[in-house]
Amino acid sequence: MAMEDKKILDELQKKFPGKILEVSEVFGDAVAVIEKDALSNIVKYLKNKPHEYSMLLDLTCVDYPERAERFEMVYHLFSFTQNRRLRIKARLPEKQPAIDSLTSLWSNANWLEREVYDMFGVHFHGHPDLRRIFMYDSFEGFPLRKDYPLRKRQPLIPLRK
Repeated sequence: MAMEDKKILDELQKKFPGKILEVSEVFGDAVAVIEKDALSNIVKYLKNKPHEYSMLLDLTCVDYPERAERFEMVYHLFSFTQNRRLRIKARLPEKQPAIDSLTSLWSNANWLEREVYDMFGVHFHGHPDLRRIFMYDSFEGFPLRKDYPLRKRQPLIPLRK
């Protein structure tokens, strides 16, 4: 692990005791698995000086149906000043998966969170417009969950004229 990555992960563990569950390096990026209730505080801290992870590159969800905490939110942050990436992960339960929205920090989180909501059913507390973005309103289920039936028939919707 690069010295800078180790330094930031150690600093997070000291600044947020008990909220950083695991730290590692994957494909050259520092990774911190955190408690879901600490997400807002941790990313606010990382966005400001001295770290300046000012860009949310992406956020997504991964479905692990065999785990007790089935869903894992993954956030990719980037610091222009350090030219470094950092991956933050938070695990969510299968029943009523929810986490804080990051739309107040990064405007691109709006569409990314709507995509995760639409495809996985994760709710984002504080999101200004949480509704489907790809599927139509009467679509049943969440198509990127691993238990979604491959040949599921959806309700028919009237054709537009």
